[in-house]
Amino acid sequence: MSERPLKLAVVGHTNTGKTSLVRTLLRSSEFGQVADRGGTTRQITSSCLSVNGEVLVELFDSPGLENAPELIEALEELPGPRHEGLERIAHLIGDDHLREHFDHESRVLELMLEADIALYVIDAREPVLEKYQDELDILGQCGKPIVAVLNFTASPASREAQWRDALARVRLHSVLAFDAVVRDPATELRLFQKISSLLDDFAPVIERWLEHRRDEEEQRATAALATIAEMLIDLAAFGDTAAEAGQDIAWEQMQQRVRQREQACVDTLLDLYRFGREDREDDDLPTSGGRWDDDLFDTETLRHYGIRTGTWAGIGAGTGAAVDVGTGGLTLGTGTLAGAVIGTGAGLLRSFGRTLTARIRGQVVLMIDEATLRLLASRQVELLGALIRRGHASQTPVRTTGADLWDNRRLPRILRQARHHPEWSSLNPGHRGNDERRRAVDRLSRQLRELLETP
Repeated sequence: MSERPLKLAVVGHTNTGKTSLVRTLLRSSEFGQVADRGGTTRQITSSCLSVNGEVLVELFDSPGLENAPELIEALEELPGPRHEGLERIAHLIGDDHLREHFDHESRVLELMLEADIALYVIDAREPVLEKYQDELDILGQCGKPIVAVLNFTASPASREAQWRDALARVRLHSVLAFDAVVRDPATELRLFQKISSLLDDFAPVIERWLEHRRDEEEQRATAALATIAEMLIDLAAFGDTAAEAGQDIAWEQMQQRVRQREQACVDTLLDLYRFGREDREDDDLPTSGGRWDDDLFDTETLRHYGIRTGTWAGIGAGTGAAVDVGTGGLTLGTGTLAGAVIGTGAGLLRSFGRTLTARIRGQVVLMIDEATLRLLASRQVELLGALIRRGHASQTPVRTTGADLWDNRRLPRILRQARHHPEWSSLNPGHRGNDERRRAVDRLSRQLRELLETP
């Protein structure tokens, strides 16, 4: 069993996605430089996969191989037995003239000699050409195990089957499809399992890393779902009272606080998955500079997302009172409301006590309506799902549809219950982070997880 970190070299032709693969393994979009043009990586760069400060895997990104056909001819002209590849490689590296001529290739070969294993990254959209076979021949002379990684296999232009056949003909059978722009824990697991099967001494190190990754993913998802649930509880329980003459100003202030609360949720999700606001800027998504452009409270916005809206929602038959969906507050005259209280008894007063009391006093209670809550919930859960699947090499901003989570069914009972607990909302005066609120957040988190995991 090895007691040192595994040294993993990422090699391949220019512009095949080597740096992109490293970014995805690191869960960081800050590593290296990614561009459509070739030759972006000019030097050997490295980073580490660590657990509690202990380095388990060292990742080395390398310049692209560019001149394999000429290099293989130069190696064949060097002295020494034909099958002594290591001697030829050592001779090449030790020759100043050859090193200067094959600058990138020499750097890669030096890395191969120091590494424990190499990932040979292939752009599966490219046709199978002889130069790639030359590269594999040269790398194979270094005497280190190689895993072929087929990148961009999700593309319609992928030639995955042709590449697998070609690799089998050169006796390279450790092959894995790994699209670097997609975050797929199952594929990453298979990658490290292949590495482990080729390096028995590092099997415990790899298993420790995989266990850490599983725990990390679970903790991150749990924290993200709790973040969304807390936002929804805050907004479902959020309310204010205002005199009828001043309700427009009060409503605008509430709307602004709702927008700020949602933005805080978005920022937390992006941070949890190590993305920035630029990762969700797109004309197809109602955002600009990391903010949602579409007005949460606009009827057309809600219709765009397929969420039904209405003008009135009745409280109870025969009361003559109704909830204004635009404000979430009770409307109609004070006399009608007083009659409703008398006619329906304490049950209605308990359910809508603050609303009726305020209305009798000549005030209105403003709350966030159900349609807006649906929109808030839907786009946050869909954003989370997109972030979970997003690789850190992706250059395309997140796109979401905003489809109604609950398919226009009733909101979860816990959100309807939160309407009657203003103390649950951190946006209200007198907020108390009590056990009852925590249980509500936990329960809603579990319900959101079921929705997230439903195909």
